[in-house]
Amino acid sequence: MDTEKLYPFDTIEPKWQAFWRENRLFNVDTDNYKNKYYCLMMFPYPSAALHVGHGRNYIIGDVVARYKMMNGLNVLTPMGFDAFGLPAENAAIKGGLHPKVSTLNNINTMKKQLSQWGVEYDWNREVISCLPGYYKWTQWIFAKLYEKGLAYKKKAFVNWCPSCKTVLANEQVVNGGCERCSTEVTQKDLEQWFFRITNYAERLLKDLEKLTEWPDRVKMMQSNWIGKSEGVQINFRIDGSNEILECFTTRIDTIYGATFIALAPENPLVDKLIGESGDEKELRKAVQHMRDESRMSSSREDTDKAGMFTGAFVINPVNGKKIPIWVADYILMEYGSGAIMAVPAHDTRDFEFAKKYKLPIEVVIDDPAGHLDGATMKDAYAGEGVMVNSGDFSGLRSEDAIKKIGDFFETKGFGKRIVQYRLRDWLISRQRYWGAPIPIVYCPKCGIIPVPENELPVLLPDNVGFRPTGESPLKFAKDFVSTKCPKCKGPATRETDTMDTFVDSSWYFLRYISPHLDDRPFDTKLVNRWLPVDQYIGGIEHAILHLLYSRFITKFLCDIGMIDFDEPFRNLFTQGMIIKDGAKMSKSKGNVVSPDALINSYGADTLFIGPPEKDAEWSDRGVEGAYRFLGRVWRLVGKSQKAGGAGQPRNDGLRRKTHQTIKKVTEDLEGGFHFNTAISSIMELVNEIYDCLASGQSDPSVLREAIETVVMLLSPFVPHVAEEMWHMLKSDKGSIFKCRWPSYDRNAIIEKVVTIAIQINGKFRSRIEVPADLTKENLETAVLSDPKIKKWTEDKEIKQFIVIPNKLVSIVV
Repeated sequence: MDTEKLYPFDTIEPKWQAFWRENRLFNVDTDNYKNKYYCLMMFPYPSAALHVGHGRNYIIGDVVARYKMMNGLNVLTPMGFDAFGLPAENAAIKGGLHPKVSTLNNINTMKKQLSQWGVEYDWNREVISCLPGYYKWTQWIFAKLYEKGLAYKKKAFVNWCPSCKTVLANEQVVNGGCERCSTEVTQKDLEQWFFRITNYAERLLKDLEKLTEWPDRVKMMQSNWIGKSEGVQINFRIDGSNEILECFTTRIDTIYGATFIALAPENPLVDKLIGESGDEKELRKAVQHMRDESRMSSSREDTDKAGMFTGAFVINPVNGKKIPIWVADYILMEYGSGAIMAVPAHDTRDFEFAKKYKLPIEVVIDDPAGHLDGATMKDAYAGEGVMVNSGDFSGLRSEDAIKKIGDFFETKGFGKRIVQYRLRDWLISRQRYWGAPIPIVYCPKCGIIPVPENELPVLLPDNVGFRPTGESPLKFAKDFVSTKCPKCKGPATRETDTMDTFVDSSWYFLRYISPHLDDRPFDTKLVNRWLPVDQYIGGIEHAILHLLYSRFITKFLCDIGMIDFDEPFRNLFTQGMIIKDGAKMSKSKGNVVSPDALINSYGADTLFIGPPEKDAEWSDRGVEGAYRFLGRVWRLVGKSQKAGGAGQPRNDGLRRKTHQTIKKVTEDLEGGFHFNTAISSIMELVNEIYDCLASGQSDPSVLREAIETVVMLLSPFVPHVAEEMWHMLKSDKGSIFKCRWPSYDRNAIIEKVVTIAIQINGKFRSRIEVPADLTKENLETAVLSDPKIKKWTEDKEIKQFIVIPNKLVSIVV
């Protein structure tokens, strides 16, 4: 590459980074909330140095912040670090480096990288979730939830990662494996702390309608995860006892076709039923195997179903028939009570299970297209139809029978209508060290006691040992475990579980407004003025984790009067991933691209990549292309500095293109994150400027306006070189980001003359130039006067004269 075409990014970039910091360009006084705009990127986990995949994420937010700043808004754009979590603790176990040390080292590295990229924030507002000044208030939120009955402890089967040696929330299990290390998850029966997010299920679902500026995909994912179902809870009596087994169904119309009951392996009733059987030892072994395997098999439709008969039966309340109780690995404990009535003729998974174990298949809804027979069916029939073999309800349409049988059940006391959700309570206990300690004390006299606010934070001890077994060091830290009861002052012990890191990230956006308060989690008055967040930017992978939990905590804080809004993020943008070697770029996959070498060769301004909403395959050629383009713009600015004098405007086309580009780029940024089309429009304008220079038809004033416009429009995307070029053009000591975004002249963008193509009987015959505002009658006269068209229309009848304004005339003769 010709070195004369390069621009000196290695001196430009540090110069302007220092200028922005010294002039506090991104620092905001939250007391001044007029024209406020809160632009927020999801804060990162400081596990290692950033790669170019991260760079794309933060550059998106930087573009938005700078653009809004140039539109006169008071832009708040803070940054912090989601600093607790498993990777740092695992690194401590393997390498002996304390998680606090490695985390804070990584934070310093990441801050230097962000600065090198020119991605700027109001660093006076930095929050780091692993520091006591922050997690004190995470513990305070826990205590408030406990006070309101929304935090509780119970024994339950939980997802256990044998590799990470910790509990995982349902949302952290992907295809049966740990989302972090992919190790197959097993089931373990443990005492755990939960947040009662299910109390908010209906609000979380219904309020999705208010989020009109969220991607439909994210809202659908949350809706499906919450999973609202309306149906009937059936009370099946266990044969030989008065004990009731509850089953939920949305298809009460199929009750007469129930041929077995299927229990989830984790259902507490399973242990009781097999304890009364003759083969207890073998059955327990089989159940434990299914518990370990069920997470994987139940999440896949095509997995072979496995089960076993418990030896017990229930009585079907509508006909008195005995129905056997089976344990089946395709039943989720998370669904209802972990028990379903199985109707093989009308449910695909029940059908497969019944076929495998030779269980009865009884048709109770007939296919309108033909008579169904359970003995010959090849597949389950899950559609609507006419009720058969259903007692007094036979002959009804199945959709009508749902209501009538529901009424019948409630009248007879066989069950009741209920609304059920797929969403389960949020499991927040983690048997690990590197997290916020759960602020609970266990007293032999007083029981479970929350740590009072004046004793917070419960500090995480630094002097601990990390065992190769992965067990939490807190269990063995005597000075931490032994304490006094806050109530009776007698000897007591602390909870040694720590909180899921998603608790830390569920409220951090509130802390940014007043990060240095030590008597409250945040300043309520200021938070109410600045939130909800105007623009939130982050990955789609957080749709049913961070985003759902943040909505829940925000609603809770609203309910207790801490804030006056109940949704945290007004606008949400989920960016695409950077793909390398066919997979998402990540350290664990070993396919990361370090930005350092690229910045050294091409400068940080070349790292903008689009379109930001889509996944993109990484290629160094994209950076090289951006570098060449910026070199072309740099040379234009140099030419503009040398150009002088005024003259009569001789190129309306360049001025028109300039203002059309202003309009297009503005619309692309206002109407969404259409960065790629905005950049393409600017490139077209640059090409036209070069064409005008080559032709010699360039009025100096029009040329200078065009070049200044290019620099202005590029500035949010390439801030360093834009600042330098603006300074060259204007000899201005200020920042380009203190200038107002250009507006377009509506008169200038009107095409004065347009070129019209002319077809006759579908074939191109000529092209003419006419005024853009020509009437249809005058256009017809001009077209028929064209010599080429006369040749084809003379002595012929014109049947149609079709006009596509400013583009095409089609004549049929």
